[in-house]
Parts: sequence; structure tokens; C-alpha cells
Amino acid sequence: MRLKPLTLALLPSLLALSLCACQPSPPAAQDNAGATTDAAATAEADAAFQALAGRWLEKSMEFSPIAATQIGDHRYDDRIDDLSQGGRKRSLEFQRKVLGELDAIDVTALSRENQVDAAILRNQLRYDIWSNETLQSWAWDPQVYSQLAGSALYGLMAREFAPLPQRLKSATARMQQIPSLFTQMRQNLDPARVPKIHAETVSRQNAGILSLVDGLIVPHAGALKGEDRKQLDAAIASLRKAVAEHQTWLDETLVPNAKGDFRIGETLYDEKLAFALNSPLSRQDIRSRVEADIERTREEMYGIARGVLAGRDDAPAQMPDAPTQEQQQQVIEAALELAYADRPARDEVVDVATRSTEEATAFVRENNLVSVPDTPVKIILMPEFQRGVAVAYCDSPGPLDKGLDTFYAVSPIPDDWSEAQVDSFLREYNTRSIHELSIHEAMPGHFLQLAHSNKYPSTLRAVLGSGPFIEGWAMYGEKVMADAGYMDNDPLMQLINRKWNLRAMANALLDQAIHVEGMSREEAMELMTVTTFQQEREAAGKWVRAQLTSAQLPTYYVGYSEHLDLRNEVEQREGEDFDLKAYHDKLLSFGSPPVRFARQLMLDEPIR
Repeated sequence: MRLKPLTLALLPSLLALSLCACQPSPPAAQDNAGATTDAAATAEADAAFQALAGRWLEKSMEFSPIAATQIGDHRYDDRIDDLSQGGRKRSLEFQRKVLGELDAIDVTALSRENQVDAAILRNQLRYDIWSNETLQSWAWDPQVYSQLAGSALYGLMAREFAPLPQRLKSATARMQQIPSLFTQMRQNLDPARVPKIHAETVSRQNAGILSLVDGLIVPHAGALKGEDRKQLDAAIASLRKAVAEHQTWLDETLVPNAKGDFRIGETLYDEKLAFALNSPLSRQDIRSRVEADIERTREEMYGIARGVLAGRDDAPAQMPDAPTQEQQQQVIEAALELAYADRPARDEVVDVATRSTEEATAFVRENNLVSVPDTPVKIILMPEFQRGVAVAYCDSPGPLDKGLDTFYAVSPIPDDWSEAQVDSFLREYNTRSIHELSIHEAMPGHFLQLAHSNKYPSTLRAVLGSGPFIEGWAMYGEKVMADAGYMDNDPLMQLINRKWNLRAMANALLDQAIHVEGMSREEAMELMTVTTFQQEREAAGKWVRAQLTSAQLPTYYVGYSEHLDLRNEVEQREGEDFDLKAYHDKLLSFGSPPVRFARQLMLDEPIR
């Protein structure tokens, strides 16, 4: 999972260099008057689009200062987002205005790269307007506010993009404003629409903002002197009081009165899915592909498991060529038990993640799979306010923050878990699974892909990076490593690789089955723990995540499918001339557009 910006913003002063990287050079003198006319029309259309995109990015920064910090525009580090009725209205009016101006541009006259960026911007504008007016998560999802509150401080203090005193003064200003965000949350939320799972999750996370204060701000408070230090101390004291008051409201008002349905239903789901994926694949297409791939992957796992168990005294009695469903299940589970036995201690998960990232990086370089960035990735404990949704994520610096650290954040095992819960977790995140996790999050997954993406000169495209491209690449990277022979002498690693593929397939199926088809917890747990071999703790956490989110879980599988389709098409076209590293480097050179557009750029087809 990649940690994405909460909202959209960016520094416009760099647009002249970065907004449209591949704008055509001024045309040389030509005898062909028609070609000269076409070039002039393209230059004019490109200039109009760049100006419009610049205005959108400029104003988006103003509306979303917390995301601006994440992206690397630090002019508004002392402000937070305004989610009041007036703030939302101003944002909506602006988005409608920009969309109208974009629709007036003849996109067919744009350069190919700008045609892609225009399509991406149009989808985002329509998505933002739909989210504000139709989905209305601001009225029923308290996570909108809690994530903003935590990110407001974490984005300032996690990286050294400016001198510490400057960042502390910005943190002071934001701490002074966070209580107003709590007020907006209490004014905007309708408890009758808030799902109980959302209310309970935010209630548990609320104190996490103080862990950020105590962990990232208080230890460095001595960097401020005089009046600045007094203001910092006062802001911390006020925030502590505000968090305590907010906790009381969460526990005594929101949680007891939360009556909403976490299932968003067929209409909202299909509309959101279309915006979030920006893919030609429909919900029905995804289901058909998933079901076929689950069956095929289980067959592969059975074949690997038979090889692992052959000749062992503890092997199942029957391992026929054509097994029943029960025999297939039994044999695969027996082989997986051998992988589960090799697992770290509860306090060694981060150490194993560090070592496995180093090993994966060396393998990618040695096998010349893709160009590897020189910048390092740091493995850290996940901040408390972000725990409870995913086990790990990659947090790359924003496209405007150059030379800063990338974090591969791993959630620690909760202190209050029983030994049985810890055992379940470590069976799922055994030593080989952590290797697979490191491939996905770091090398050659999110860290590598986003490092390439941030080199692409279109900052607009970087800000509006496609979730399916990004998540799909990380999953595709797992297959690239397996195909190249990473730990090839270890069939249990091959088995774990397929199991992780099954997890992504289950994600895509779960998301639509829960939100559209009314899948129960029992049915979801069976899909995860039986059909796709996940442990109880992993499955229970995913059930919570599927209730808290929608249209994000399918991004892994959909992007992966589209990446595979594109790779296969290019391989068939190029035949013996196909070069894997050259293919990967060219694909990643496009930034992080939806795969449909990467395909059109790669194959030199019309942008549509």
C-alpha cells in the first residue's frame, strides 16, 4: 500500500518547467504549410491547457495546505484545510469553473502528453465534484477529519525539508487550528449516517495525534526560544485539552449514536469505482477475471505444494493429479504450514523488513531488471494515527521535495494482542511473507516506481498519480522477481508469492461483494481464510479495512491485470527484440498515469 496525499495541491511557480514535460519544441522552418499550421495549433492549445492546469494547481494548494506540505509546496505549512460549509462551497465552485474551462479546450489539438494530463485532470475534477455533492463523505466519515489532523503535524516533522525552528513554528500554527477542525467535524457529521465501525476506529485513533506531539514535537521544543517557545507550549497544552474534549464527544456522542450503513451500495460503488480506477474494466469484468485467476493460482499452488511435500512423513495421504477441492485445500495448507514455521519474533519484524529490502535491491541490480534509484529507503514504525487500516505502506517524498527520505512504514504488533493473536499475525507475516512485503513496498515496488515517477517533469501527473498504476506496479514487481528466480531454490517462497497474489484477488472481490452484494463477515472470512489461505488476524483486519474504505482494495489487482496485459502485448509485438529492462524503464518514464494511458503512450496509439 502506498501512502497517498490526502488532497491535491502544488507549487505553481515551477509549472513553466514541470507542468508539461513533453511540450513540442518550436517547429523548424518547413515547406509543408499544413504541418506548420498543426504545430502552431498544438502550441496554442498546449499553452491554454498549461495555464488552466496552473490555475487549478495554484488554487488547489490554497484549499488543501496539508496535502501541499506532503507534495512539497511549503508556502502554506502554517495552515490547515477548511472543511466548513463555506470552505466546501468555495472549493466546489472553483472545481466547476475549471471543468467548464477544460471542456472548452480542443484536446485533440494538444500534444500527446498534454492529452493524457488533460484526461487525468478531467477525471479528477469530476471525481472531486461527485465526492463533494454525491458521496458526501464529509457528512458521514469521521476518518476524513482524523487523518487530516494527524497528517497536519506528521507532514511537517517527519522530514527535514526546512530548518527545525521553522517547522516547529509551522507546527505551532497548525496545532492552534486543529481544534477548529474538530469543531467542523462535530458540525458536519450526521451521526445517523456515520457507520459505527468508522466512529469506533476514529475513537481509537484520536489519541494518536498526541503521540505525534510527544514523539516528534516535544523532544525538539528546545529549538525554539522566547515568545516562539511560549506559543509552542501553549499550543501543545490547548491541543491536549481539545483532544481530550474531542475524545469525550467521540465516546459519548458519536459512537453510541452512529447508525449509518458502511456499505455504500451499487450505484455509489460503481460510480466511485469508475473514477478511482479510470480503467476500461467494469465491476463485472473484475469479478470474472478474479474468479478465473483464483482457480488458476490455486492449481499452481497445488503443484508446488505436491513437490514440497513429496516423500515427507507428514504429507497428506492423498495428493492425486486431479484432486478434489478438499484434497487441494489440505495439500496447500500442509505446505504453507512449513512456511509459517519460519517467522520472526514479535519485535523483529522491522529488522527482517530491513534485511529483505537490502537483499531484494541487490537482486534487482544483479539481474538488470530495471534501473535502480540511488536514494535509500528507510524502514520505520508506522505512526500511531495511521495504524489500523494497513500493515505497511510506502511514504515517498512529494514531487517537489527533492533529496528527502522515503519511508517504508511497518505497523508494530499491538501490545494488547493475546499470544494467539500474535501467533496468527506472524504466521501471515512469516519471514518469506516479509520478503514479499518488502518487494511490494520497496524494491522493485512502490519505492522504485515512485522514485522514477517523481523524475517525470509533469508535476500535475505526479500529483494525480493513478492508484491502479502504482499499486498494480508493486504487485507486478512481485511477479517480476519471482519470474527472475528470486529465491528460486526455495519452493516455499514460490508458494508464498502465489498466496500474496491470491490476497490481491480476494481484495478486489471482497470490495464489491461487501459494498454491493451484502457479503457477511462470515462469508468474507471464508473467502480470505479458506479460499485464499489468509490467517485469522490478517482476514479480520481486512474485514475492518473493507468496511472503512471502498474502491481502493481493487486497485492492486486491476492495475496488476492491466500491467500484465500491456507487458504481454508489447512482448508479442517485439518478439525476440523485447528487452525487459528497457521496457520497464520506458514504462516508468511516463510517471504514474492510469495504465490505459501508459499503454497508449507505449504503443503510440491515440489518447482516448
